[in-house]
This record gives sequence, structure tokens and C-alpha cells, in this order.
Amino acid sequence: MTITMMTAHFPALLAAGTFATPALDDYLRILPELVLSIFGMIVMVIDPLLDPERNQKPLGTIALIGAIAALGSAFIMAGHPGTAFSGEVQVDSFSIFFHVLIIAIAAVVILSSYEYMAVQRIRAGEYYGLILFGTVGMCLMSSAIELVLIFIALEISSISTYVLAGFRRRDAASSESSLKYFLLGSFATAFFLYGVAMMFGATGSTSIPVIREALLAGQSGLLAYVAVAFMFVGLGFKVASAPFHIWTPDVYEGAPAPIVGFMSTAPKAAAFAVLLRVLVETKAPGWFWLLWVSAALSMTLGNLGALVQNNVKRLLAYSSIAHAGYLLAAFAARPDLGVSAAMFYTASYAAMNVGAFVVVSHFANQGEKYVTLEDYAGLGRKSPALAAIFTFFLMSLIGIPITGGFFAKFYVLNSDLKSGLVGLAIILVLNSAIGAYYYLRIIVMMYMREPRGDVPVTTIPLAAAIAMAFCVAATLALGIFPGRVLDYTTQSADQIVRGDAPPVSVQQIVIPLEAAPR
Repeated sequence: MTITMMTAHFPALLAAGTFATPALDDYLRILPELVLSIFGMIVMVIDPLLDPERNQKPLGTIALIGAIAALGSAFIMAGHPGTAFSGEVQVDSFSIFFHVLIIAIAAVVILSSYEYMAVQRIRAGEYYGLILFGTVGMCLMSSAIELVLIFIALEISSISTYVLAGFRRRDAASSESSLKYFLLGSFATAFFLYGVAMMFGATGSTSIPVIREALLAGQSGLLAYVAVAFMFVGLGFKVASAPFHIWTPDVYEGAPAPIVGFMSTAPKAAAFAVLLRVLVETKAPGWFWLLWVSAALSMTLGNLGALVQNNVKRLLAYSSIAHAGYLLAAFAARPDLGVSAAMFYTASYAAMNVGAFVVVSHFANQGEKYVTLEDYAGLGRKSPALAAIFTFFLMSLIGIPITGGFFAKFYVLNSDLKSGLVGLAIILVLNSAIGAYYYLRIIVMMYMREPRGDVPVTTIPLAAAIAMAFCVAATLALGIFPGRVLDYTTQSADQIVRGDAPPVSVQQIVIPLEAAPR
């Protein structure tokens, strides 16, 4: 009977555009995802044709070309703003920002993996393919405006990172980290999906614009509050915010170092993009205290946990939890102030944290033997360049001026104070002081301790050097010329808050540095 009814109404549905054939603009609005998918498939097809012992660089080169092509296609996508596929996807300044950021992170991680894969003697085919496929899901999360599509994109991203976390197959800790990540991630995904179902029950739709209209019309009720809480649990796991952070240290310790840099930045950026759309654009009820409490817990537990760590990867994992708290502190502020601060912080954190993990992955050597604080003793004498680069990223994580980390924390603090969140601002300042201690502890080990003779330091290869240089340049640019990026994020925030601002071209970010306002 249902099939008969659908057949009877098919001409009307077709006339209304429900089953309309996608136009060329629809495909242009997901062009980066298409490019990444094509190159991911090329990597998987070519992999069996190459020598398993020497396939790292050729496959890495193909993946890098794919990431650069996808980055270029974001500029093409920027010229075709609007919605696609019957309102499932929206291209605006907000989604363009996160596309560029996530794809750039993937490109740097691919570069940093050239040497790592050869040293660790890991077969590279599916590794690079999974990075590209995971990036597809993350990019789609930032532009999707339909909750079911967001869930699908979240799963594409998650499945890739579950496998990548366990890629050091000869190490039991890597397999353990992958299993923990998969099991806990599955529970978190179930919470998000239940939240989507409840939001549908409360508003009658899973489309973010329709949900916004329903909630503004007063169709909230208790079910909408529960839906927001459930979705926050799912996304809170992805961004490693407290109290959903337990998995982070163990997973980061066991996962390959370049993948930790990827996992700690790109999925977080995508999840924060979803949080911004779900909480701010829909005017969802009841989220303020969720963000306030989670931000305070994340900052405090993350920094206190990092104080007692001797493993650099675990230390940076707890640091990642703390930085998730700083970001959530921006979310708790007034949307017209907090959204732009959160976007700027996401970009700054990505540049400095990926750079730090590029250094860690190079220094760790075969089997990731050298990842403790004692191993870094005397690095300033053995490899002045590597120590200086690592110090620069650590100083940015602290928030020292002329680095992107300084302005990132400044804008978050400013947005909280202007929003009247004095208590949260005080917690942020105190935790920043605590965080400075364990970052400086690494610097002290590198420059004020005698070097260990049994820790080898190899020459920085070209690919890793390029990756480090890119991260240094990005961190420095955001610290010296933050104006243009902040202007762009402010306009994107206006679009998210109002829901009707015209999109802005991505070209407005890419300008000569000397022309940027200071």
C-alpha cells in the first residue's frame, strides 16, 4: 500500500523538486570531497601494484597531490555559494574556512608521514587512503546542514581514524588504543544519533534551518533539551572535552605520532564546526551551562593531568584536553563574540599542535622508542634546529606574544569578559599559568640538561622540514598578522548567528601579509 501511494504521488514529488536531478552547481559545492575521494581510490588501486617495501613515497606523493588539488578546489567551491542536494549541504564562508583548515592539516600530516612510514616500516597504501577518506568526512561535517548527513559524515571520519589509530600493528599499545577508541567512540556516536532522533521528535525535522524555525516558534519542550544534551555527549567525545576525555591519553600514546597530530586537530575542527551549527545556528535551548561546566572541567583536568606525565605524547594529549576547554570557553560567550574567537583558536591550535607532533614523530625514531621527557635532554645541543622549532611551538601553546597561540587565547578571554563570564575567564587565566609549567618543563629538558648518548638524532628530511616550516609560518602569521583571519571569522560568525548573511570568498584570507591589518 505504501509503495502504491508513493507511485501515485511520484509526479507531484518530481514536480516539487523532491527527486530533482542534481545540477552542476551541486557537485561544485562538494568538489573538495569529490577530489579527495577520487585520489583516495587511486591510492588504494595503485597500492597492490607497487613494492610493499618501497611504496611509502610514491603513494604519499599521490595523496599529497590529492590534498593540494582539494585545497585548490575549495577556491572553486567558494565561487558557488548556496545550498546543494535539496538543502543537505551549504557552502558559505563558515564551511569554506573549515574546508581550507582541515585539508591543510591533512596535507601537512601526509608530508610528515613520508619519513615516518619508511622508518617504522609500515605498508603505506591504506594509510594514505584512510587519511584522504577521513578528510572527506570531516569536510562534509563542516558544510552539512542536515543532522542525518552530519551523522554519516561523522561516521566516515570516525571509521578512518579508528583504523589509523591502530596502524602500528607490531605494537600492542597501538592495537589497544584503536580498540579503546572504537568501543568508546561507538557509544558516543550512539548518543549523538539518539540526540538526532529526539530533535526530530521535538521539531519534526532533521534540517538545521527548519529546526531553527521550529525552536524560535517555541516548539522546544523538554525533548529538545534532552536532544541537545545527547548530541553534546557525542560531539564532546570527538573534541576530547571533559568528562568525555578518558580515552584521549591512551589512544594518543599508542597511535602513530603523525596520526595523533591529525586526530588532535582535524576531527576537532570538524566537530567544533558541527557544534557551532547545532548550538548557535539553531538557537538550541539549554546548552550554555553544558558548555560552561565542560569548559571549566576540560581546562582544569587537562592541565592537572599533564603536570604528572613523563611521556611527551601523553603530555600533549592532556594538553589537547585543556585546549578543548579553552575553545569551549569561547563557545560559552555571546555568539557574536565567541564564534569568531573559537574559529580563530581552532586555526591557531591546528598550526602549532600539528607542528609539535611533526617534531615528535621525527624524534621518536623506529618503534617510537624516544618519547619520554628524559629522551629530550640536551636536544638543544645535539640538534639546535629541531629544539628551536619545538620550542617555538611550545611557546605558542603557552600563549607567548608574536605566536598564534597568544592572540587565540586573547580573543577567547576577551569574548568571555565582554560576555560577563568573569568566573570562566579567571579559570582560563589560572589554567594557562598551570599549562606554562609543563610546556616549560620540556624546554628546560632540551636546553638545561645533559644529553643522553644513547638517543640518536637524525637529520631532518626534506618532507618533514617543509611540514615544520609551513606550521611555523602559519603560527607566526597568525601571531603577527591576525587581523585578516579575524575579520573573516567575524563575518562568518555573523552568518551563523543571523543565518542570512551573504557568503564571503575564501580569497579574502589569502592576501599578502604586508596588506593585512595589524
